[in-house]
Amino acid sequence: MVKRGYHHGNLRQALVESALALIEAKGPAGFTLSEAASRAGVTPAAVYRHFAGREDLIAEAALQGYEMFGALMEHAYQSGQPSALAAFEATGRAYLAFARRHPGHYIAMFESGISVNRTPELAAAALAARRVLEEAAGRICEHIPEGKRPPAAMFSAHIWAMSHGVVELFARGAPGAASPFAPEDLLESGIGIYLRGLGLIAQDE
Repeated sequence: MVKRGYHHGNLRQALVESALALIEAKGPAGFTLSEAASRAGVTPAAVYRHFAGREDLIAEAALQGYEMFGALMEHAYQSGQPSALAAFEATGRAYLAFARRHPGHYIAMFESGISVNRTPELAAAALAARRVLEEAAGRICEHIPEGKRPPAAMFSAHIWAMSHGVVELFARGAPGAASPFAPEDLLESGIGIYLRGLGLIAQDE
């Protein structure tokens, strides 16, 4: 159990970390502010010095998640340079890696019901993360004749949806959702099929 208080000077972050652990264990609707406070080693009343309610606490966890996610996506994108294809594929793998490494943040971001428009800061962080994938998609689309290339936003949305589906169905250990293939292989093959359909990589022999 986390035991922190005002003397540590970072109660707000201690409450976020408590919430993340509870979100991972019980889901975003499965814990109370009192539980988060107890885990952080403070009284429930102390929570209201920093958050108006449970949804505000979850929104802060989502904000931090999007900031981390955006940084990871940007790192993945840059790691694939100067190849537009390698950079694009790296962002897809980064999505899966983030969901595995930071499940509490991932749930707060995508499964809590908290709108990304709840605060300007949350909206900006979510947009910044999406723009990394859009930029990667835009660069790879430059290899398609202009009259045939899809909008980068649509291209990236397709890959985002595919990545999210692999995470939800096969990478989170959901009961009854076992796959005979590794999630990484499912995502890589799915992206490959998509790119072949656009003529961006050669067809299999």
